[in-house]
Amino acid sequence: MALLLREALGDSLRRVRMSQSRTLREVSSMARVSLGYLSEVERGRKEASSELLASICDALDVELADVLFDVSALLAGVSPDVHGRGRLQWTTMRQRPKARTALRVW
Repeated sequence: MALLLREALGDSLRRVRMSQSRTLREVSSMARVSLGYLSEVERGRKEASSELLASICDALDVELADVLFDVSALLAGVSPDVHGRGRLQWTTMRQRPKARTALRVW
């Protein structure tokens, strides 16, 4: 069975949250969404609206475009890796006025 968009989005959001060592409770509070609903989104059980995705990305301090870029690679079954190592990594990149999380290919 093909990977669904909601599953790919959930996987990407969970990987970002886990890479930041943050809990569901912390992110759900910052995104103003129930912990249970965020968990369902991360597990690919619920479809998140564009407004909710934006709120979750804000809480994770990551650009929605970066998450969607990662999701598109997952759905296509390819890595956008230009360095030949075949893996994607979330890293923190300093920007003004605060640290932001960005997708980096390594």
